[in-house]
Amino acid sequence: MSQKTVAPYGTWSSPISAEMVAEAGVRLSAPWLEDGAVWWLEGRAAEGGRVALVRREPDGRTADVVPADFNVRTSVHEYGGGAYCVQRGMAFCSNFEDQRLYRIDAGSDPVPITPDVPNRRHRYADGRVTPDGSLWIGVRERHAESDRARDVVNELVAVPTDGSSEPRIVAGGRDFYSNPRISPDGARLAFLAWNLPWMPWDGCELHTADLAAEGDLSNVTHLAGADGEESVWQPEWSPDGGLVFASDRSGWWNLEGIRNGTRLPLHSDEAEYGYPAWVFGARSFAFLGDGRIVCGFEDAGFTRFGVLAPETGELEPLDVGLDSWRSPYVWGEGTHVVIAAGSPTVPTRIVRVDVETGDVETLRKSMETEFATGLLSIPVAIDFPTEGGLVAHALFYAPANPEFETPDGEAPPLIVMSHGGPTDSANPTYDVGIQYWTSRGFAVVDVDYGGSTGYGRAYRERLNGQWGVVDLQDCVNAARYLVDQGKADPDRLLITGGSAGGYTTICALTFTDVFAAGATYFGIADLEQFGGGETHKFELQYEYTLIGPYPEEADLYKARSPIHFTDRLSTPMLVLQGTDDRVVPPLQAELIVGALRERGVPHAYLLYEGEGHGFRKAENIAGSLEAELSFYAQVLGFAPAGEIPKLGIVNLTE
Repeated sequence: MSQKTVAPYGTWSSPISAEMVAEAGVRLSAPWLEDGAVWWLEGRAAEGGRVALVRREPDGRTADVVPADFNVRTSVHEYGGGAYCVQRGMAFCSNFEDQRLYRIDAGSDPVPITPDVPNRRHRYADGRVTPDGSLWIGVRERHAESDRARDVVNELVAVPTDGSSEPRIVAGGRDFYSNPRISPDGARLAFLAWNLPWMPWDGCELHTADLAAEGDLSNVTHLAGADGEESVWQPEWSPDGGLVFASDRSGWWNLEGIRNGTRLPLHSDEAEYGYPAWVFGARSFAFLGDGRIVCGFEDAGFTRFGVLAPETGELEPLDVGLDSWRSPYVWGEGTHVVIAAGSPTVPTRIVRVDVETGDVETLRKSMETEFATGLLSIPVAIDFPTEGGLVAHALFYAPANPEFETPDGEAPPLIVMSHGGPTDSANPTYDVGIQYWTSRGFAVVDVDYGGSTGYGRAYRERLNGQWGVVDLQDCVNAARYLVDQGKADPDRLLITGGSAGGYTTICALTFTDVFAAGATYFGIADLEQFGGGETHKFELQYEYTLIGPYPEEADLYKARSPIHFTDRLSTPMLVLQGTDDRVVPPLQAELIVGALRERGVPHAYLLYEGEGHGFRKAENIAGSLEAELSFYAQVLGFAPAGEIPKLGIVNLTE
């Protein structure tokens, strides 16, 4: 056994490089199973973030379905999802370059079936094809030439799959639509709809309608859900024509069914079988051929799988060797399901599971690299006390590297990660980015602050009216809890986050003196910009529930906006931003950078050309990670191992 090297936390050398993080295989998502063939999407950072559609034949032959210049990605809601569907071996895909919908026949080039509209103003997502193959029915988002979020129109449209005529509106008048799902006999359509100021997890409505051969709808009927009151997730038709969905009316997203006009719970549980609908097309459950339901659900920070018998409500555990997924995707056929999932030690993979035998076959891995035993930090779910006598949740990763140990009595620097959304959650799926830090001697805590999903509606609603307060308190209290436990150095606490997590980061560095430094990725500095409509339509009034109505609560928006309290800025901050971000425009970054410069606070600002809300290019992912490490090292006064480019920091005294 080799002797370990004694070195301070943060200075350990690691085989996990920033380039490895950036090019850590591919992003696997959206598996689809039809006639034994499995389809899925691969996001490839090495190809500039392009998303390819892949098909694996029953005999194992695997190939890209789309040509090398085709990017299967939609910009509906800006976050996208639901960019393809399959019917009878044909794929229908949205192309990122022009946002048109294309039909792809086996062995043929993509054929556009929607009009060419300048400047990508018409976008398509979340469609399904009628059983006779004649119509694609899905969501269209129309952008006016004004490019104002308030002028965007969302609707359901029917598109002839041969492209013979223009799309025809079949449902309109609501602010948003999603999940148009066609019954097995083609006679009915189910769909979700909701209006501003609500987000779909605040509440939405489930409707069904009779569907004519031409795509017209009649006898539209509201079955479940209500704006701002009850959220419905993933309506799906069962093989025998019933309707199944998840509703949170019990306080948890649990599965329910409607059969012959009667609505009944299928299984009651203090676990989440539904998820926040940030993207289209996600699926947490799927039907087997005999009507049983394979479902994934969130339980105490991890994903569990089971097989539900709708008639009895009995849920049998299903061991697939995986316990987390970044976005829920499961598809069933016969006795098989395909799932995109991973675990803390297993990178995301596409697996095919035979529910009868329990056999699990790996079809595609997101990365092939394997690391030495002991290098990977395994997250531990922790509960910690927070304001008001409440308890909050997080995933804690201790430093891990079998080659190193530290001097006695030293506690590690701690990186507090604040997830985006803010209605999202920490995720225990293998994350080479987190291991980049823990293998260098940093501890990491990924905080599920109040407002996060996975713990029921009441926990989600802790953030209502309290954004910038509860999230901040919980991040601070997570750090203090770990300091009290002896697992973090109180003088080397760091915080980072993107989007809403970037906002929490800026708040933490403005309104508290707990942290030594922080890094904000496309974070918000001025909430009034959002209250005034300076964002995209999907989140146009998100702040209504998170803060309050604007302009009625303008004073509260100011009180929660760090940009109005620059006199309190004294903590070093790294600001990272993409030029093409439509969700959090670069103006937000420039506001805070200007304040840091004026206050003489140590800072650095990196603006990445061509990047949007989340970096996709490998060189930018790697560059931002190395910049973050260099920033922390210089502020905390240590030299990181390896050839890490030294970041230029304004106002930092050597």
